[in-house]
Amino acid sequence: MPSRTRRRFPDISSRAYEHPADKSALVALRKLTGFDTVFKALSGLVPERSLRLLFLSDSVRVSDEQFPHLNAMLRDACYILDLEKIPAFYVSQDPQPNAMCIGMDEPIIVVTTGLVELLDEEEMRAVVGHEVGHALSGHSVYRTILLFLTNLALRVAWIPLGNLAVLAIVTALREWFRKSELSADRAGLLVGQDLQASMRGLMKLAGGNHLHEMNVDAFLKQADEYEAAGDLRDSVLKILNVLPRSHPFAAVRAGELRKWAASRDYQRLMDGHYPRRTEDKDASVYDSFKESANHYADRAKQSKDPLVGLIRDFGNGAGDIGGKLRDKFTGSGAKGDPGPDTSGATPEGA
Repeated sequence: MPSRTRRRFPDISSRAYEHPADKSALVALRKLTGFDTVFKALSGLVPERSLRLLFLSDSVRVSDEQFPHLNAMLRDACYILDLEKIPAFYVSQDPQPNAMCIGMDEPIIVVTTGLVELLDEEEMRAVVGHEVGHALSGHSVYRTILLFLTNLALRVAWIPLGNLAVLAIVTALREWFRKSELSADRAGLLVGQDLQASMRGLMKLAGGNHLHEMNVDAFLKQADEYEAAGDLRDSVLKILNVLPRSHPFAAVRAGELRKWAASRDYQRLMDGHYPRRTEDKDASVYDSFKESANHYADRAKQSKDPLVGLIRDFGNGAGDIGGKLRDKFTGSGAKGDPGPDTSGATPEGA
C-alpha cells in the first residue's frame, strides 16, 4: 500500500467514471435481453483459450513471487474500485510500452516490459488502475471482439463488399474504444489520485523516458494547440489520422483527463457521491443518451476546432457561409489578421 492515504469507492459503478459516449453504449447493451449469452457464444469464435495459454507459456505471471510490486498495485487498485475478483496479470517481453485488458469470461491484464521500465511507481499505479477500470466496465469483452473482427476483415478482404461491411463495424468499434480509453484514464486517476502522475505517464508514452527534458504544462499546451488546429485542412487531417487508431493520441488524452479532473462531477465523486453498482439495473438508456448528447453539445460550443466552428455557423444560420468556409479552409481571417484595407487608400505598388 502507498504511504499516502487515498479514498476508496465501495460499490462504485463504472458509470461513475465512464465517458458519456462510452457509458450510453454500455448501458444500452446491458439492457439487451440475452446480451451476455450472445457474447459468451461469440467467445467460442475468439481464440481466448489460446491467448490465455500463450501468456501462461510465454510471459511472466504477476504474483507475490514475481513482480510483487505490480501485484501489490493490482490488489490495491481492485480494493480502491471495489473489484472483488482480481484479474490475472502478466508481464510480456516487448520493448514497446503497452498495456491491455482482454478476455470475455475472465479479464486478463497484460503490460509490456517496455512500459514497466518506462514508468515510475505512481505512474504505473495509474496504468494498473486504468486496466482495472477496463475490467470493471467490461471493456475487455469489446476489445476481444474488436481483435476478432479485425482478423476477420483481413480474411474476407477478397469477398466483394464483405470487407467493407466488416471494416465499417471495426471503425465504429474503434471509435467506441477510443472513448473507453478516456473512461479508463479516469479510472486510473481514481486509483492513483495523483493527477501529475497520470499526466507524466501519458507524456512519457509520447516522448519516452526523458522526464528531465519534458514539462507537463508544456505538454498540455500541445493538447490545446492540437484542439484549436489551424484551418479546415487540419480538422480533416485530424479525423483521418485518428481513424485507424484504437487509442486517442497521448496529448489529447492528457487534455481530456485534465478537463475531467477540474469538473464538478469529479469533485462530487471524490466527496463520495457516485452511482452504485447495485443501481446499474435501474440505469436509464434514455438518460444516458441524453447525457451523451448534452456532453457533445457543450463540447461543440466550447470547441476551437475550425470544422466544429463551421458546423456551429451552419447551425446558427450564418449569412456569408461561402466566405467563412474560404477563411476556415485557408486559415485567413485568423486572430491577429488585420483583414482587407477599407480606408480607401491605394496600396503601394498597386
